[in-house]
Amino acid sequence: MATAAAASASEVEAEPKAGPKAEGEEVEAKEARTRRKVLSRAVATATYKTVGPEWDQQEEGVSESDGDEEYAMASSAESSPGEYEWEYDEEEKNQLEIERLEEQLSINVYDYNCHVDLIRLLRLEGELTKVRMARQKMSEIFPLTEELWLEWLHDEISMALDGLDREHVYDLFEKAVKDYICPNIWLEYGQYSVGGIGQKGGLEKVRSVFERALSSVGLHMTKGLAIWEAYREFESAIVEAARPIAGFLSPFDREQTFDSQLEKVHSLFRRQLAIPLYDMEATFAEYEEWSEDPIPESVIQNYNKALQQLEKYKPYEEALLQAEAPRLAEYQAYIDFEMKIGDPARIQLIFERALVENCLVPDLWIRYSQYLDRQLKVKDLVLSVHSRAVRNCPWTVALWSRYLLAMERHGVDHRVISVTFEKALSAGFIQATDYVEIWQAYLDYLRRRVDFKQDSSKELEELRSAFARALEYLKQEVEERFSESGDPSCLIMQNWARIEARLCNNMQKARELWDSIMTKGNAKYANMWLEYYNLERAHGDTQHCRKALHRAVQCTSDYPEHVCEVLLTMERTEGTLEDWDIAVQKTETRLARVNEQRIKAAEKEAALAQQEEEKVEQRKRARAEKKALKKKKKTRGSDKSKADEDDEKEWGDDEEEQPSKRRRVENSVPPAGEAEPGPEARPGLCGGSAPAAAEPPSEQQEQRAAARRRDVPRVPHDSSKDGVTVFVSNLPYGLQEPAATLRPLFEACGDVVEVRPIFSNRGDFRGYCYVEFKEEAVALRALELDRQTVEGRPMFVSPCVDKSKNPDFKVFRYSTALEKHKLFVSGLPFSCTKEELEEICKAHGTVKDIRLVTNRAGKPKGLAYVEYENESQASQAVLKMDGMTIKENVIKVAISNPPQRKAPEKPEARKAPGSAMVPRQIYGARGKGRTQLSLLPRALQRPSATAAQAENGPAPPPAATEVPKMSNADFAKLLLRK
Repeated sequence: MATAAAASASEVEAEPKAGPKAEGEEVEAKEARTRRKVLSRAVATATYKTVGPEWDQQEEGVSESDGDEEYAMASSAESSPGEYEWEYDEEEKNQLEIERLEEQLSINVYDYNCHVDLIRLLRLEGELTKVRMARQKMSEIFPLTEELWLEWLHDEISMALDGLDREHVYDLFEKAVKDYICPNIWLEYGQYSVGGIGQKGGLEKVRSVFERALSSVGLHMTKGLAIWEAYREFESAIVEAARPIAGFLSPFDREQTFDSQLEKVHSLFRRQLAIPLYDMEATFAEYEEWSEDPIPESVIQNYNKALQQLEKYKPYEEALLQAEAPRLAEYQAYIDFEMKIGDPARIQLIFERALVENCLVPDLWIRYSQYLDRQLKVKDLVLSVHSRAVRNCPWTVALWSRYLLAMERHGVDHRVISVTFEKALSAGFIQATDYVEIWQAYLDYLRRRVDFKQDSSKELEELRSAFARALEYLKQEVEERFSESGDPSCLIMQNWARIEARLCNNMQKARELWDSIMTKGNAKYANMWLEYYNLERAHGDTQHCRKALHRAVQCTSDYPEHVCEVLLTMERTEGTLEDWDIAVQKTETRLARVNEQRIKAAEKEAALAQQEEEKVEQRKRARAEKKALKKKKKTRGSDKSKADEDDEKEWGDDEEEQPSKRRRVENSVPPAGEAEPGPEARPGLCGGSAPAAAEPPSEQQEQRAAARRRDVPRVPHDSSKDGVTVFVSNLPYGLQEPAATLRPLFEACGDVVEVRPIFSNRGDFRGYCYVEFKEEAVALRALELDRQTVEGRPMFVSPCVDKSKNPDFKVFRYSTALEKHKLFVSGLPFSCTKEELEEICKAHGTVKDIRLVTNRAGKPKGLAYVEYENESQASQAVLKMDGMTIKENVIKVAISNPPQRKAPEKPEARKAPGSAMVPRQIYGARGKGRTQLSLLPRALQRPSATAAQAENGPAPPPAATEVPKMSNADFAKLLLRK
């Protein structure tokens, strides 16, 4: 930069007679260079505050007395060639990084971290125009934090040269105070406005800024004091400036100028003392010292009342001071307290304070906006909060829907609402159903605009085109991204059909829409046909009703009996004899075919279950044979090692004296027969052999320990102590002294009464034990030791529960529901550690926890759960990490949404292949869909007799193999039963 400036200066000297245009361009270029250097100095100042005196020592040789151009040239001259090359390399690297970040933002404009990095680099490079544009683009998409705003404001203040620049800074302050409630920004705003007091209207500007600051943050118990003091000091300074000339003024002029100004200071003191704020006592003492007159009694009463209020608020404020950010629970308690009191100003303030630290919590925004919608109903305030909510949490569809409703409620122009809806579509929701919800909200708004008394109108045509666009959008955009439209039941199309039939009297269009609905896989559901039938019944004719029910009888597969009964009921009340005969014939034929299909499906399922059981039995037999073969080989090996013994033992005795075989797990010790021979078994030093020992000492000790364990009397578990007992499992089977090993671990939680390991009849440790404590609270703390490693295996610690009394009790400490802030990562290499995965994930946000999924032996399964601080960071991580390659493994990343665990089928409910089968309901290959509703009438919901018997006792053999059929009269009675 210095070289370029010197070259430009030499060109100006070489061409002194250049035209006015050239001179103007040179002046503009020189001003631009000056602004860039001022920005660079601002960066240097900020760096000095961060780095400290070392930065100042590096810049000692730089002189500022010769102007900006000489300063730049002197800095360049003092740098050595090596330093110059290093600076050039750094500048080149920064430029490449800037280009990369700009390209990344062109692909994904919602990358928050990318915006921050780009602004930082442009600021370091002194690119004034680019850094302004980058900040402007970021502020249009995201609300900026207090730190980002202050940095931007300080840069602009340092470069402000004239009145126009000051107005630009004022505009920035106005934008800054709208994002969040920031006392520091308001304080900077007030202090900066004091600098423009000499301009026209400057005094009124300063007072207006301070008054707005008091309205916004004046009630802030910990930070509002600074605003009050700054405002009071400003007014006091004006009083002191007017005091020398007050004696020369007439009584009238004195009253108009000096006395009125003095009253402003009195008013500020009185207003402040009526509000509960920290350090109120010092303010009261200052007022007593400043005031020449005694303090009025009303002021003292208000002050004492504020002190009493302060004592009520102190517990909540102290809880905030002691807790760590984001302090959501503490803020929620504070909000509940303020809601009980009911002061709107304080409720608004505590919501705003909570949102500063929890701006990415959608539920907090929803609660705040709901309060404003229902209580305050102030248009500007309500719409401002809704706008900020969708800027902070753009991925939450509920906030966008509420925003559209609020805009409609307050009469916002239709074009503004349409633009807001388009922004919602580009917000990047994480579920396909979210797009359906936002489309429904917008279509409801358009429907309310239409006057259906007119046959045709502009609003009606817009509504119809919006419905058509919604269907096309879900089909192309949403289905391409999520592999589903998000609307399997075609709710939007159903709503369109209802509007056409009921409000537009256009049954032809409604029938076309329902034909399209049925062709999208909904023809097999009875509830869809009945919905169409009810629409025809209300707005169509009998002929189309009969046609719809005939089609339903042929197509329905979930509840065909219900559809058949509805058809027969209609023909009984309205049809002719011929219609009745046709309906009876069709329904009987259809129900007979359905029963045959159900029986075949049940037989097929029973056959598959039998095959699976046979495979299980085969695997069991194979494992048993393999185990017996290994045991036989081991026995032969031990016989050979004992061949030199004098007397031989029989097979049964030999087996009893052998140490029991350990389970083959990673942490088990090798069997005694396979142990490496010790020094005693090796040849002696003189060539002779050492005395032959029957077994190594370690094996003897193990056998003696096993014998002691066999002699220990069996103590039955006392279920009355389950509350103070934990069950510990998945321990290494080779653990020599389980009680001695585990006791120190659990004594860290509290007093341990007993550690009771469980041994087999041979004295072998079975891998689990019971730990009894003195108090129930200690047992609860012990549960936190779950998954702690013991000799290389994760130890499972769970509550002690009697499974015979609670057969359905399961312990699973992790959530199985949808968690939008947590990611599921699969395909990881087994060698990937938690630290390596955290290093990769933290580049996309703040990682709160990482859990690598392991098997019972502690070996990784290539799966992991990564928990981020909020949903936005998790969404960004999915986009960046899905398909990433880690150690030659391509990983898959998705939002954590584990499938629901299926309950194990009771063995009593299973049927033997030869017994009678009760037809099972057929839902398809994948089972019943999540969005499919069961609309079977209660009268037809009969519990299975077999299931009831299996639940209460063994089921007796069925008397007949056929399912009794019900007559039409029976169906009618069941359907009409109240």
